[in-house]
Amino acid sequence: MGNTCSTTWLANHCLNSSRTSLQSEDENNLSKNMIESTIIPACDKHTATIIFLHGLGDVGGSWYDAFKTCRIIKSMPYVKFIFPTAPVRKVTLNMGMPMTSWFDILGLEQDVKEDQEGIETSSMLLNNLIEEEIQNGISPECIIIGGFSMGGAIALHAALTSSYTLGGVIALSTWLPLSTTFPQALVSGDKKINLPILQCHGDEDPLVQLKWARLTEQRIKSMGFKQYAFREYKNMGHASCDREMKDVSSFILQHLSKVE
Repeated sequence: MGNTCSTTWLANHCLNSSRTSLQSEDENNLSKNMIESTIIPACDKHTATIIFLHGLGDVGGSWYDAFKTCRIIKSMPYVKFIFPTAPVRKVTLNMGMPMTSWFDILGLEQDVKEDQEGIETSSMLLNNLIEEEIQNGISPECIIIGGFSMGGAIALHAALTSSYTLGGVIALSTWLPLSTTFPQALVSGDKKINLPILQCHGDEDPLVQLKWARLTEQRIKSMGFKQYAFREYKNMGHASCDREMKDVSSFILQHLSKVE
């Protein structure tokens, strides 16, 4: 297994922009502060979509760079890639500093209070992006969502609470938020047992500790998901590495094959 890691969590960018009108007041407030998404249209006939969310203090464009560097985008000309950027908000963990963030983080302890409102609002926002793709003719099973760190947390929550069964979920260096609300919060669970989920984590992650990721593994498996896979990477911290991105690429190719 390769151990060469390339960190993708970059410095925060404090910008402001709006993207789209959404349904609820909370979603509207979030959307007003969102930075424009990085969107890469399909080069060939558009038959699939990937939506990937960044981590704390990052921007969508940095993950576009990561996917491009690993030749994931070039190898899938039929896929539209969307890399949203979170709104800027004050983050309690970082002494109230404003930075791009999908929700507030109050601490790194396992039993710390979670920002349920922020998590659910961002989860709804991601589900709205999914709905836009479906309205544009892309079937749910041809949509993969994912994210790194807090972005991965939103992706997991959105996939489990969506009314659709998607093509897959990519969860990097992350955890299942509001885990105690599951399985009760699981929507259409009997139809989702075949939802493909790839969870990846470094064994030296000092922020989202490996044991928390393993607790997420236990929770997801307990809900009966049959296509769940956990990948652990030696000597990797809160970052990404070449081996992980190869696994991500293989997962996407497996579950988003080209539709003629």
